[in-house]
Amino acid sequence: MDYYANVHVPLAKECFGPALKRLTIDSGISSIMPNSKPPFHAIGSAYFDTVESFYEAMTPHVETLRTDAMKYCSQTAVIQISEVAFEF
Repeated sequence: MDYYANVHVPLAKECFGPALKRLTIDSGISSIMPNSKPPFHAIGSAYFDTVESFYEAMTPHVETLRTDAMKYCSQTAVIQISEVAFEF
């Protein structure tokens, strides 16, 4: 988590530039059952105005970010593109 938060995320922010509007990191603490392992160690959420602005910011840096991710994680990242449907 230390490398992810202090090296990889700043690299991603630099790569994405002003297209990135907001970025959050969730650290998994449990699954639904008490004292169980979480399904994910961490979830990073990056917010962009449009999916097109995400692709425009991400595409030139895919290999840089993928190579750096291999320094802290041995698994392939799961990436989902979503839109905020509701905010309460």
